[in-house]
Amino acid sequence: MALPSTIYRVTLHLSDIDRGIYESVQTTVAQHPSETEERLVARLLALAIFYQLGLTFTKGLSATDEPDFWVKGSDDRVQLWGEVGLPDSDRIIKASRHADRVALLACGRSLHNWNQQHFPKLEKLANLTIVSLDQAFISNLAAQLHRSIIWSITITEGILYLASGEQTYQTTILSHIR
Repeated sequence: MALPSTIYRVTLHLSDIDRGIYESVQTTVAQHPSETEERLVARLLALAIFYQLGLTFTKGLSATDEPDFWVKGSDDRVQLWGEVGLPDSDRIIKASRHADRVALLACGRSLHNWNQQHFPKLEKLANLTIVSLDQAFISNLAAQLHRSIIWSITITEGILYLASGEQTYQTTILSHIR
């Protein structure tokens, strides 16, 4: 018998001063049984970093032909294809041919090795944005994870500030390709 997904109710109060976005986003997120808390946190942070109207999570790990999140136009064309983690460069290259924009929040314990192996193949893609966050920041948030998440996120001058309850965290958003 397959294990069920864990459901999280999420409210993000987003103030992205760099892009002039001020939104309160409420969503329900399913954590696949094979998904780590760190990856779930990274997906939520990617939602904030790449937020735009119409951005939705997909089936994620359950559908290998879909990204982690996307924005689709009224004609069903993918405007934004978003990935989280350390995907194979061929997957990103293929996505860049089929979507207007591709966004990747590169994170994971082997990020340094991934950068050396895949970054040279991706750096020439004009419609690709790659950012990364400190893995310790993601791990710290994952250790504090509750089924009901309320985060206030402010992004300004490339710094992400996150308030959760009485705690405040911050990290630099490292841009690799814009």
